[in-house]
Amino acid sequence: MTVRPRFALIGAAGYIAHRHIAAIRDVGGELVAAMDVSDSVGQLDAAFPHARFFTEFELFNSFLHTCRRQGRPIQYVSVCSPNYLHRGHVEAALRSGADVICEKPLVLTPQDVDELIEIESETGRRVFTILQLRLNSSNVALRDDVLAMSGGKPLVDLTYVTSRGHWYYRSWKGDVARSGGIATNIGVHFFDLLGFLFGRLERSTVHHRAIDCAAGYLDFERASVRWYLSINSRDLPNSPDDREACRKLAIGNRVCNLSGDFRELHTACYREALAGRRVPLEEVRRAIALVAEIRSAPINRDADSPHPFLVTLAPEHRRYCDGLPV
Repeated sequence: MTVRPRFALIGAAGYIAHRHIAAIRDVGGELVAAMDVSDSVGQLDAAFPHARFFTEFELFNSFLHTCRRQGRPIQYVSVCSPNYLHRGHVEAALRSGADVICEKPLVLTPQDVDELIEIESETGRRVFTILQLRLNSSNVALRDDVLAMSGGKPLVDLTYVTSRGHWYYRSWKGDVARSGGIATNIGVHFFDLLGFLFGRLERSTVHHRAIDCAAGYLDFERASVRWYLSINSRDLPNSPDDREACRKLAIGNRVCNLSGDFRELHTACYREALAGRRVPLEEVRRAIALVAEIRSAPINRDADSPHPFLVTLAPEHRRYCDGLPV
C-alpha cells in the first residue's frame, strides 16, 4: 500500500494557492490542513474537501505539532501567504518538523535567507523554493545554447508587462514594505532565471523605479541584460499577440516567449521536492539579494544602455512615484 505524503497549506485563499492545491493532488499527496485569515477557500473543495481549515495561525501551528506528537506528522508545509509573512511561516513550519515548499519570493532580504539556512541546520529540515522557470524545457535548452556560445557577451532584453487593476495598489502587493516592490513581487523568478542562464552577476544599474514599473541593466558573466517590468497596461505593445501581457526574453534575433501555460511546472517543482532535489538556499540567495538591491539602489538614468520601453516612456512617468501610478 502506497503511503500518501501529508501536506499542510498556508495561504489557501490566495491567487497562487490553486496551483499548489493541484500540485499536491497531482503528486498523490493528501492535504490534511489549510490556513488563511480569509475564509474564502472554496477552491479546496474540488480536491481536498475534508482538509481541516484554520483562520488563526496559532491554532494551525498547534495542529502541526499535535500531528507530530501523535505519530502522524505533516511532512510538507506549502507556504503561499503574502511575501512579508514567508520568513515567519517558513521558520514555524521547519520547527514543526516539516519540510517546506515556498512560493516565490522565498523571503524579502538576503539576511532572511541566511537565517533560514541556520534554521535548516538546527532542525534538519529543508526548504524548497518554487522557481519553476528553471524546469521549463525551453529554458534548459536555452541555457545549453548559451553555454556553447563563443565570442563576446550577447545583449539580452527581458520585457515583462502584465496588466493589473487598481486593486493591486490597495492590496499588500502594492506596499513595498510587504511585497518587496515590483522587482520582487513579479520579477524575482525572472531574475533567478537570468542567473541560471547567464551565470554570476557582475554589476547592476537601476534606470527607473516606480510603484508600477521598473527598469535597469545587469552585467552577468555570460550576457548583458536590459530589463523592464511593468503592471501598467499603457506599456503593452500595440500588437495582437500582446494585448493582455508581453513576456519575452530576446537574445539577438532569438525571442523566447515567457507567456506559456506553465501551470504544470508547479507540479514539476513538487515532484522535485518529493525526490529531494532543490535549488540550494545559497543559490536562491543570489536573486533575493539582487531584488533587494534594486529596491534601494540609487537611480542612474545616464549609465549603460536603457531598455527600449524605457526610452519611449513619457516624461511624466519617468519619475519615482510612491503613490498610485499617474
